[in-house]
Amino acid sequence: MSDRHTLPSRPAWEADFPQERLETEHVTRREFAKFLVVVSGGMTVGSAVIAVKDDLVPQAAIAAEGTRICAVADVPVGGTKAFVLPGTTHPAIVVRPDADTFRVFEQKCTHLSCAVFYAPDKDHIVCPCHNGGFDARTGQVLYGPPPRPLRQFAVEVRGDDLVLVGEVARPAHSHSANEADDPLDGAPACAPPRA
Repeated sequence: MSDRHTLPSRPAWEADFPQERLETEHVTRREFAKFLVVVSGGMTVGSAVIAVKDDLVPQAAIAAEGTRICAVADVPVGGTKAFVLPGTTHPAIVVRPDADTFRVFEQKCTHLSCAVFYAPDKDHIVCPCHNGGFDARTGQVLYGPPPRPLRQFAVEVRGDDLVLVGEVARPAHSHSANEADDPLDGAPACAPPRA
């Protein structure tokens, strides 16, 4: 074979700029630090947006008073029923700790909007994301990072149906499980059936 038709062992640019393969795969401290700064900054901005979105975006108005949620028989004693608040896209739960009591809460934790669930053994509403807990009677924060109580709604039993009456107004403070701070003053969140 002639020398004219053989390929060079290395391309010309590799001969001009010699670098070993190990060096090209090596990440320098500076490159790693830049990566950490970018990722940390992105996570900080994302967390800040999530944390303040409830303050920036007004709460959705629920449908008119008297909107049917579900049948009373759909909610087992000691259990819950999930539904979407009428007129919104917000998830909510009906909690039925005993045969005559119904309480309705928005099903989003006030910390980072994770879905909450009812723990009947503790009579708490629990957020599994960061171990937050709310009082299942009042929605007040009992422990964990949530900054505000759960949004609570008053309901009535009308015939065989559970009907939404309106939102329970409450002070903005949190982390209080005292009876004196109970906005319902110990009364159940469900009014007695109308005759």
